[in-house]
Amino acid sequence: MLRCVVIGGGAAGFFGAISCAVNHPHTQVILLEAGRNPLTKVSISGGGRCNVTHHCFEAAQLIQFYPRGGKALRSCFTRFQPKDTVAWFAAHGVKLKTEADGRMFPVTDDSQTIVDCLIEAAREAEVIVRTGTPVKAIRREEGYFEVGLKTDQEIPCDRLLIATGSNPLGYRWAKELGHTIEPPVPSLFTFNIPDPRLKDLAGISVENVHLKLLETGKEKFEQQGPLLITHWGLSGPAVLKLSAWGARVLHDHRYKLSLMINWLPEYNSETLRQALLKVKSSEPKRKVFSYCPFNLPKRFWQRLVSFCEINSEVPWAELSKKGLNLLVQELTQGVYKIEGKGVFKEEFVTCGGVSLKEVDFKTMESKVCKGLYFAGEVLDIDGVTGGFNFQSAWTTAWLAGQAMGVK
Repeated sequence: MLRCVVIGGGAAGFFGAISCAVNHPHTQVILLEAGRNPLTKVSISGGGRCNVTHHCFEAAQLIQFYPRGGKALRSCFTRFQPKDTVAWFAAHGVKLKTEADGRMFPVTDDSQTIVDCLIEAAREAEVIVRTGTPVKAIRREEGYFEVGLKTDQEIPCDRLLIATGSNPLGYRWAKELGHTIEPPVPSLFTFNIPDPRLKDLAGISVENVHLKLLETGKEKFEQQGPLLITHWGLSGPAVLKLSAWGARVLHDHRYKLSLMINWLPEYNSETLRQALLKVKSSEPKRKVFSYCPFNLPKRFWQRLVSFCEINSEVPWAELSKKGLNLLVQELTQGVYKIEGKGVFKEEFVTCGGVSLKEVDFKTMESKVCKGLYFAGEVLDIDGVTGGFNFQSAWTTAWLAGQAMGVK
């Protein structure tokens, strides 16, 4: 009987083990998890609701949400993509729903539903799940692997799946087995920006802004979308996406870069100047401070007007050329200094991992160590927020499980 060992009791580990056991019933599948409770990241994800996947069913479109790994995933998504994830969970009694922004959650709004479903599916598939079982070492022998546990027990196996997420041990074992590791650095985080323009405005959100990192050399890092002002700086979808795409450059600059914000991305400096001049003639008696002609939160508008040193009593008709220029500058090209990063809730995503050049994405088998497979975040793949990281875990794990049990 073929024996497959899966190291890591997270989303990718469970899904890979289930996929292997279901498709190859004559294979013994053993899942090893160091912690007492498996699927801990699943249980805390999405604020305890578990953002299972994203309502995006076109592979070409889907890969655009992956700062690293999108190209490699394209062919994978033609075989197992969000539509298949939805169908898989439905077949196991869990219905998913789609929210306005495309994120998909269980209808229960409870991540425990997903945890219970995976544990039950593993039990039904007769996967041997061993929790509280840390792995100490992996040895490659002639034609098989020896997985050494901290108890000094050794488990020989024909095939091995490493699905350890961003755990440094997973990177270490992959490296010992001949793989290149792209240095892991954080992705998906908020920006610490101590700036008087943002002080005491925590909780204010702007529907659509354009962000651009400055001083990054030839590479351009820009994002557009909703933004949230926080106690420590900036968050929201636009910031999180920018942090993901710019993860390496931000790390290399020690999270100290300048950020340019266009608070009104439908305008550039010239078109905004014309719009403000129109307001001067159409609303001459209204005060600049109290009358905002744009879809911006009132308190934020008033803060920028004050920052531009425009007196709160000045009517639009008397707005000076200097005041108008400063307003145009602040609204379309305001520059803010990023002084560090904050962690996005409890969902910590890492950019980096096993080099994708060394993995066959048809099977997720290593190109340098026969019989060794990878799935999930141990690979140099990461997506933006919205269910994309879970989807790459489901997809790579499903492919690995399909291939591992083939004799």
